[in-house]
Amino acid sequence: MNSKEIEQEVIRQYREGEEMMILVFAQWCVNQGLDPSELYTRAYPAHPESPALTHALGLTVPKEEAGEIADDTLLTVLSFYDNPDLAFVVTEEIARRKRG
Repeated sequence: MNSKEIEQEVIRQYREGEEMMILVFAQWCVNQGLDPSELYTRAYPAHPESPALTHALGLTVPKEEAGEIADDTLLTVLSFYDNPDLAFVVTEEIARRKRG
C-alpha cells in the first residue's frame, strides 16, 4: 500500500468506528428509556439532526432484545471519538438515574 491508500484505510476504519460509537450511544439510550435525538440536541443545540444518528436508530433493537451497555463503556467510547459534550449530557442522565 502506498501512503495515500494507507490514509484512506485509516479514514475508513475511523468512520466505521464512529458509526459503531453512534450505534452504541443510540442503543444505550433505548436501553435507558431515553430519546437519543433529544440528548444529541441537548449536547449539540447548534447542529442539525445527525443523519448518522437517524441511521443508527434504525439499527437499534428493543431494550428486551439488547444486551446491556455499561455506562462506563459508553463514556469511554464517546471519549475515544472526542464527544465531550455528548458525554456530559450522558453523565447528567446517569446521575439523574442514580438519584432515582
